[in-house]
Amino acid sequence: MRRRSARTLLADPGARAGLLILALLAGAALLAPLVAPGDPAALGPSAARLLPPGPGRPLGTDPLGRDVLSRLLHGARASLLVGVVGAAIAVGLGTLVGLAAGLGRTAADRLLMGLADVGLAFPRLILALFLVSLAAPSLGLVIAVLALTGWMGVARLVRAETLSLRERDFVLAARGLGLAPARLALRHVLPHLLPTVAVAVALRVGNAILLESFLSYLGLGAQEPTVSWGAMIEQGRAHLLDGWWLTAFPGLALTLAVVGCNLLGDGLSEALDPRGEGRVLP
Repeated sequence: MRRRSARTLLADPGARAGLLILALLAGAALLAPLVAPGDPAALGPSAARLLPPGPGRPLGTDPLGRDVLSRLLHGARASLLVGVVGAAIAVGLGTLVGLAAGLGRTAADRLLMGLADVGLAFPRLILALFLVSLAAPSLGLVIAVLALTGWMGVARLVRAETLSLRERDFVLAARGLGLAPARLALRHVLPHLLPTVAVAVALRVGNAILLESFLSYLGLGAQEPTVSWGAMIEQGRAHLLDGWWLTAFPGLALTLAVVGCNLLGDGLSEALDPRGEGRVLP
């Protein structure tokens, strides 16, 4: 089954493209200290400020003389880390809530889904801005905000599939043997949900990266000397005409990351669906 899913995934041109894009970005992030031309926080001389791309400076310099390529590579570390960790925690939390609601009593189901509905009633961006305003901006705070604002849709999806699985013969038999709810969920229900969870993570990483970049653009995310793509775009906003490269290159990197995540998520949806029909995730 796993080999068939892997072959199906690799046979999909879109999934291969997504894997390649994400592998390149992840490699750039991991190797940033080794391959970056210089220190991303090092200020350059006045003559090296706001220089366009050219020999010795492939992506140009910013108004403080800092090398844009170095900042872009180091920015990938923050943006990708926050996106992946924030999405993974949100999906994990949503999976736990969905399992508890789907396998629990009616009262617990109504309570948990009521909380999810209340969260979904608020626009995620407004909720994120409210949570960020409660503490000093940092990457850790952004990860927490991504987790707390991204679990609700996953919880409803997992609950729906859990309600279907709980009526299957193997789950009914396990219940009849008196298995504890936690063991029933982990041993007999969760393994059947893993394809859905994997697709949810892949699709939500792109959204998490976008939200982190937006918060950093507003000055509510990464703080100097930490570099992120959103912060780079914000710093280049005042130089759109005389320093187009300051926003163009981090914007392109951000676009590639989101497209790669979406392509991989679509490929996983097709490869892991036993019916051969792609799942549509909220």
